[in-house]
Amino acid sequence: MPHDQRDPTLRFHGTTILAIKMDGRVVMAGDGQVTLNNTVIKHHARKVRRIYKDTILVGFAGATADALTLTEKLEQKLERYNGNLTRSAVELARDWRADKYLRRLEALMIAADDNTMLLISGNGDVIEPDEGVVAIGSGGVAAQAAATALLRQTDLDPRRIIEESMKIAASLCVYTNDHITIEER
Repeated sequence: MPHDQRDPTLRFHGTTILAIKMDGRVVMAGDGQVTLNNTVIKHHARKVRRIYKDTILVGFAGATADALTLTEKLEQKLERYNGNLTRSAVELARDWRADKYLRRLEALMIAADDNTMLLISGNGDVIEPDEGVVAIGSGGVAAQAAATALLRQTDLDPRRIIEESMKIAASLCVYTNDHITIEER
């Protein structure tokens, strides 16, 4: 059933995932809030994790089951392509767009290793950001804007930029909280 025809009385809302690649490091964070309609039902969800022998960081926004399915599919592609993130992401995006079952999955994903950081979508998009900053989810615009400003105007390290940017996003987006999970590579 198309998204706009689903039961609007049971709507899960947003999240914020932010990733920065800087000075040979990758730092990724996700907030912990899960909201159903106008009620927060969970404060400490884990939306970022390590996969493929702990060498790839992934963060997801969207329906949890869909995001976990896509994370598993990405890990399968990484196994098949010996950890090549770009090739695996392109193959995942191709399958996601073409497969009748996968096409229904509603999520966005950020995946990063030491060399590459990508936003992957069900539209077939595999995008590497220009400035080493990318964010997704309802608070993504606020988090990315804050991180970009801090990168350009301060000497803060990537983890501190992530922490401050996620606080800003949480202060602006009602679907984002300040209980964040941070993973680093």
